[in-house]
Parts: sequence; structure tokens; C-alpha cells
Amino acid sequence: MYNIIISLLLGLVTYAVIAFALQLAWWIALIAATVVMCAVFYLISRIVMKKIEAIMSGAMKDLQTQRVTSREMQTQLVDRAIKEMQAAFQYQNWQIYVGGQINASIGMLYYIKRDFNAAFPYLEKGFFKNWVTMGMLGVYYLKKNKKVKMKETFEKAVLGSPKESLLWALYAYCCCEAGERSRAKEVLEKGLKKLPGNEELKMNLARLKEDKDMKMDGYGEMWYQFHLESTAALQKKQQMASMTGGMKRKVVRR
Repeated sequence: MYNIIISLLLGLVTYAVIAFALQLAWWIALIAATVVMCAVFYLISRIVMKKIEAIMSGAMKDLQTQRVTSREMQTQLVDRAIKEMQAAFQYQNWQIYVGGQINASIGMLYYIKRDFNAAFPYLEKGFFKNWVTMGMLGVYYLKKNKKVKMKETFEKAVLGSPKESLLWALYAYCCCEAGERSRAKEVLEKGLKKLPGNEELKMNLARLKEDKDMKMDGYGEMWYQFHLESTAALQKKQQMASMTGGMKRKVVRR
């Protein structure tokens, strides 16, 4: 990365000037070189990250503030945001992990618009500590019936973000979808070791032990962005629950 290379070079130049040109003690030269190196690294990092943040926040702001009146318009806005984000790639060689963060953001937008094949190469190059996009990548492998890759992806994701309840639940849900309910239980048990007392994980583990399906709607909109269950499915469940409740009340009144 350019900022590391530049920082090291300036640190070496500082050391050479103080130790050989000025002929001061080596430890003084070393301290001065270290200070210069750290200061230059910090300064370059700040400048580069501010430029990237300006591009990324500008793209997201346009996407969030525009009024969407149709699915076609929503697609156009997402495409425009992706194009704006791609401009940030010019800085990926300046700062470590920048490329992964940009790829993750673009992959997420493609995934949200359900263009999964377009999302994949970006998600695959994404930053492993972005647990949302890692989860999306895991779901992609599930949809492609690549169970081994799915589990590898989720294992990497929970290693980088062990305190995310939804990530553990998503991992377990995908295991269930892949026909591995016993592994899903193990995943939830591991999740509870990282998040003792988490109600969503406890509830879903209990449901699996009772041979019931996992219930994910408690995570709200965060859950639906993974496109494993639609909001229409939730509305149908709520309607069925309402109808069942109404029927029970009628029976009691009789």
C-alpha cells in the first residue's frame, strides 16, 4: 500500500539524515524516524479516508433521500449509487482494506436489488469484518448449493464479528435450509457462548430442539435484506395468526 511505502521511505530518510549527516546518536535517529513514519502514515490515511468517505456517503445520501415511486426508479438510483462508489477504487492502493470495504458496499447494493450474480464478485472481495456482506455471500453460496463454501464463509464471518446475534442466527438458518439442522443447533449454541442470554438465539435454539422451524422476523428489516424470506411472507403469517386468533375468540364466546 502506497501510504505504508511512503511512510517507510520518509522514516528511512529521516534516520539517514540524523544518524549520518548530522552524526547524532543512533537511538535519537531511530526515535525521530519512528515519529516521522507514524505521523506521515496517519496524515495520508486521514486524507485518503476522507476522500473515500465523501464519495461513499454522497452515493448513499442520494440513494436514501430520493423519493422512490417505482421499482424501475429504485433500480436506477441503485445503479447510479454503484457508479458513484466505483470512483472510490482509485484510492484502493493507498490504504489497507479500502478495496475490501468498497467491494463490500457495492456488492451489498447489487444484492439488495436482487442482482445476485453481479453482487457475487464484489462480495467475494469484500472486507471480512463487514458481517452483513459476509452473510450475503454465505446466502449466495447456499442458493448455489455450495454448502462447503457457505460454511467457510460464515465461519470467517463469525470469527470477525462474534457479537452479532443476527449473523449467528443467519448462519444457523442457512444450515437448516441446507438440511443440516444438527449443525444449526451447534451454531446457535456457539453463538450463545459469545452472546449469553440473547433472547433471539435462545428462542430459535429451543424451536430447533422442538423440531420447529426457526423464527427470524424478530430481527426486522435487517433480516429481510438477505432475501431468504420476503416481507409478503411475514404479512401472510401475521394475517394467518390474526385469523387463527379470531377463530379462537369465537370458539370461546360460544
